[in-house]
Amino acid sequence: MMTTKNKVSEISSFLDEVFPNVGCELVYNKDYELVIAVMLSAQTTDISVNKVTPILFDKYKTLEELANASLFDVEEIIHSIGLYKNKAKNAIAIAKTLVNDYGGVVPSDKDELQKLPGVGNKTAGVIRAEIFRIPDLPVDTHILRISKRLNLVEQKSSPLDTEIKLKKLFPKETWIKLHHQLIHFGRYKCMARNPQCDGCKLANICNKK
Repeated sequence: MMTTKNKVSEISSFLDEVFPNVGCELVYNKDYELVIAVMLSAQTTDISVNKVTPILFDKYKTLEELANASLFDVEEIIHSIGLYKNKAKNAIAIAKTLVNDYGGVVPSDKDELQKLPGVGNKTAGVIRAEIFRIPDLPVDTHILRISKRLNLVEQKSSPLDTEIKLKKLFPKETWIKLHHQLIHFGRYKCMARNPQCDGCKLANICNKK
């Protein structure tokens, strides 16, 4: 029977082979743009978000402009993504909070980040890792699915349970890279439906039948 240490090593080697140089697929030019983009990406795809954020940030070129934006206009721009009405409110509220409470600077502290409207643990972890390169391993639906398929966590594990467990299993210096690798694996190889199991080197430790 394979030990946990050997399983972790096999997974890491496989991901390094298949996805050696992957990163965040959300398009942004400023720190606050990433904050809003990650918030918008909840329950939708990065591709969908990348279609609307260039329009949003071209119309509202600064935090101050976005803070004073028309809710109706923001809704119109992002209406193609899920939960757009609530997300439009959050986008404007994030801009207002950053301007009024943080001098227009995105905070690096996780607790402070979670004070921003629509920003929870996962979103804060993504922001810290991407902008500040602070090791974190936020768990999305792809990572949760794969962690359960590879028996890294129990089937009943929540995203937070999974994050805590993965952080214990994998070295801290690999967390940021691993986060992106697992997401790409879930998006393009080990999908929820019709995963590409044939030829997958992790098939021997996967419970997907």
